[in-house]
Parts: sequence; structure tokens; C-alpha cells
Amino acid sequence: MPRGPTEREIQLTETNAATTTDSSFWQGRTVLVTGGCGFIGSHLVEALLAAGAEVRVLGRYNSGSHRGFLNRNAHPALRVELGSVADPWFVQELARGVDTIFHLAALIGIPSSYRAPSQYVETNVNGTLAVLEAARREGVRRVVHTSTSETYGSAQYTPIDERHPLVGQSPYSATKIAADKLAESYFLSFGVPVATLRPFNTFGPRQSLRAVIPSLMAQALHAPEIQVGSLDPVRDMNYVGDTVAGFLGIGAAEGVDGGVYNVGSGVGHTIGEILEAVQRVAGTAKPVRQTAERSRPAASEVERLLCDYSKAAAAFGYRPSVSLEQGLSAVRDYVLTAPPELDATVYRV
Repeated sequence: MPRGPTEREIQLTETNAATTTDSSFWQGRTVLVTGGCGFIGSHLVEALLAAGAEVRVLGRYNSGSHRGFLNRNAHPALRVELGSVADPWFVQELARGVDTIFHLAALIGIPSSYRAPSQYVETNVNGTLAVLEAARREGVRRVVHTSTSETYGSAQYTPIDERHPLVGQSPYSATKIAADKLAESYFLSFGVPVATLRPFNTFGPRQSLRAVIPSLMAQALHAPEIQVGSLDPVRDMNYVGDTVAGFLGIGAAEGVDGGVYNVGSGVGHTIGEILEAVQRVAGTAKPVRQTAERSRPAASEVERLLCDYSKAAAAFGYRPSVSLEQGLSAVRDYVLTAPPELDATVYRV
């Protein structure tokens, strides 16, 4: 069962959030976070609770009624409801009386999107439609819609700003492009106050082993060798606390409705360089083996992502502050202290 945040995680996240927005803005506001039981969502929920918000969370229904990374959170201002984000009646009920919706719910595993694309359309496109329609009907002050840097495909120029063309280089990215355009259409057609945050690669404690950094760190700490796909792609790795700061900033800012805003670190690293940093932080020197199983299909590999966050900096003061190695240290600590019940399937490899 997922544990609560460590003191180090709390310090990194709360420090970053405080640099981007006056936390008193959220005092007493009622906020809905879709996908709030997950990796980024749970960090955002905790930051909002710490800032004094009343937080409703829409989590994905499961037969065990498990609340993911909020399972042990008994904060009196937290209410978690499990269901489907694509259910318009359910979403509208949760949106009633809400000041702000942070829409993070999505299927995000790129490899799975090749095998089951219709599920991604249902959650990522129809789910976004349900959120936007609920916001329109209930008069929500602000919807923060979550995009992804994967919508840019391989960089046609770097750093990537918001004017970069959108390229559906995987079924996942195609559904996110569709969701982004739905958000745009609801602003232009109906005046729904929606702003789109486009995070580049977020990493940190609680992230799934589907992602490269926790996978590399778990292998560095627990496996005889490290298996990896291509070492050449460049990624902009942004610590989760900095991404949360971006959410809080855009959620509170004036004049951002209808806009798209990148958030990232502004620094690019190859997967090979990230692997070297992981081994330094882990204190290991494991052999490395490249495998086809860990590589994307060649035509859909995104070779280079590097964020230009100047628009977000100007609009709501966004500034990343956690270095790659600081963030990797938090990931290492999380992997080392993962509770025993997660050993077989999550952080013990």
C-alpha cells in the first residue's frame, strides 16, 4: 500500500509551490482534481490541502475501492469519489459548487496505446469532454486541462515553445491532441474558462515503473543489470514539485484562459546521461544492456523534447528549482523505502 510523503518530498514540493503562487489564494476554495489518486495528482492534492483548499478527487473505480496514493490520507478537507471520468453525469455531480477543476485523469502508457487505442479515446477524449461540459453547466471559475509534451512529437526545433506544430506520433499523443483541441473549442465556442498546462517529462516519487527514471532507479538498486531501450533520445525531466507549482500557478493566474503553457526544466538530457546520473545517485555501477523490449516502435520514437517555459514564466511566474540529481535523490529514497507489499510488482525488480 503506498505510503505518505517523506519529509524530503514534502519540502521539495511545498518549496516549489510557494515560489509560484501565493498559497493563500486556495484557502477555503473548493477544488476538484480528476486523476488525483495518481502520481502527479496526489502531489497536487497534498499541496492544495496544505494551502487550505477543500479538495474533491475523482479516482478511477476499482473493485477494492483503493484510493491509490491517497489511500492513507485522512485529511478532513479531502473527499475521494471513485468512478469514470468519461461518465458525464458523475463528473457533473462532482463539479457542482466547485471553484476550480484540475483535470489530470488520463491513460498515459504509450506502449499500451498501440494495443488498445479505443480505451485511450474513451478516457482521454470523452473524459475531457465530460469535464468541459460539466464546467460549462456548473459555471466553474477555471478549468486547468492537462496536456503533454508528447503532443509535439519529435522536435522540429528546440527549445519547444507553444507555437510548435502538434504531431500525433502515437495513439496516446493523438488522443491528447484531441483533448487539447476540445478544451480550445469550449473556450472559443462557449467561453468556458479553461487553460491548458503542457508538462514535459515529470518525474519523482510515486511514479510508475512504466516511466524511465523509476525503472532505471529500481534496476540500479535491486537488479544485477540495467536493461534499457534507446540511450539517444533527449528528454526534459522536470521534478514533480515543479510541475505542481505550475498547476497552482496557472490555476490562480488572471488572463490565462484559452491559452496553452509549457512547464519543464528547460534542460535536456539523453537517456544515457540520465542513466549515468541514476547510477551516481544510487551509488552503483551496474552493467547496462539495451533490449528491443524496452524500445518504442522506430517510427513513433520521439527523439528530442526540450521545454521553452518562457510563456508560463511571464504569465504566472513559473520557475523550476529542483535539479535532476536532487530529484533523483528523492526517487532513490522512495524506491528504497517502498513498502513490502509493493515488492513484487512495483519497485523491486
